[in-house]
Amino acid sequence: MNKLDAKRGGEGKLVLVVDDEADIRELLDLTLAKMGLRADCVESLAEARALLETKRYQLCLTDMRLPDGDGLDLVRHIATRGGDLPVAVITAHGSAESAVSALKAGAFDYISKPVSLEQLRGLVKSVLEVDLTNSKLGDAPPDLIGNSPAICQVRDLIDRVAKSQAPVYITGESGTGKELAARRIHAQAAHRKGPFIAVNCGAIPDNLVESEFFGYRKGSFTGAGEDRDGVFQAANGGTLFLDEVAELPLPMQVKLLRAIQEKRVRKVGATTEEPLDVRLICATHQDLKALVEQGRFRQDLFYRVNVIELRMPALRECRDDIGTLAQRTLERLSGDGRASNVSFEIAPDAVDALGNYSFPGNVRELENILERAMALTSGAVIHAQDLALVPNESSDGSISGSLQDRLDQVERQVILDALEKTNDNRTAAARMLGITFRSMRYRMARLGLAD
Repeated sequence: MNKLDAKRGGEGKLVLVVDDEADIRELLDLTLAKMGLRADCVESLAEARALLETKRYQLCLTDMRLPDGDGLDLVRHIATRGGDLPVAVITAHGSAESAVSALKAGAFDYISKPVSLEQLRGLVKSVLEVDLTNSKLGDAPPDLIGNSPAICQVRDLIDRVAKSQAPVYITGESGTGKELAARRIHAQAAHRKGPFIAVNCGAIPDNLVESEFFGYRKGSFTGAGEDRDGVFQAANGGTLFLDEVAELPLPMQVKLLRAIQEKRVRKVGATTEEPLDVRLICATHQDLKALVEQGRFRQDLFYRVNVIELRMPALRECRDDIGTLAQRTLERLSGDGRASNVSFEIAPDAVDALGNYSFPGNVRELENILERAMALTSGAVIHAQDLALVPNESSDGSISGSLQDRLDQVERQVILDALEKTNDNRTAAARMLGITFRSMRYRMARLGLAD
């Protein structure tokens, strides 16, 4: 049992975490602890098997690659033991191959690296806290909170375009809720009972993009031991959301264009194409028109994906909604078990402080600010001083403060962009920025970005 278990104690539900990366184990352990769960964290297949002989777990999370074996070996081992222990596998780079193998071996779900904490929390809640068999929650479209003109316009456009099959292109700064908008479109579409598959194009290595998108045939390249489907096949009959589509290499853009035009895809190594019925939604925080002019994004593909453009407003454009959004966020965070189920409220002075802040990280930054405040405040009411806001742009958009303030603004945005591209994986973001993980944690804490 790890040190955090000894400190927490309690008789909560127990989760087995198996991963050879110490920072991933720490991340999963802390996240599960905030949900009121206990975790045994080990780094090898042998340790996991030993614990399974002596303890009863309600959930197992295992990495695919372990020092002494394969995560699938653990999935099969648990399956042969009988019982009803659900296992979820952590796969690298959203690999369709790994995901399909895990599900075939007996896993009930998978999480892609970099690990998304929202996906993790949703997965854990679906297994341990929420009975989905009689739930009506899936029938309601994801909520876009607020009554400002900008957000009302977004909701109205979504309601109008959801019924069509036309491709939608979602623009907006990092953290504005582009995937939330895509999920709302899917929830109201004719194919809403079909799958919703989200893919971060920037997280897939260039040499794997085609096989990840379209799948491959057995023997088509070294290591292709059997036929595999790609994300297009996984999304058949539903919606495929391509986030950060601007990150796709030019050769793949050509193949994506053909898939959109013909509504057919060819697996790597196959001689024939297969028809697919997929609603495509693309998003990026970059300016695609500018990338077209620079020759970094194909003009013909731009016109194909940009049939209907949906712009997500920045949080500073919806200042009247900040109070409502903050309170709803506090209620959701409390409900996730991150604050021992304490019902937090936002004080008027805190709402005023948030209203005068520029939010370079938008809604995602607001959630981070509030979650930090919940952890640090001694009461159940969040006041302005609990927010620990870093000096930033003034409400009229002009730069204010000292030179250090301005440098902090730049550094803050660079870190937020890196976290966006790596799905909030601090280790991967630090590697992208060329700094150590320890330096990344220090900088995030100094800038008020730490969890």
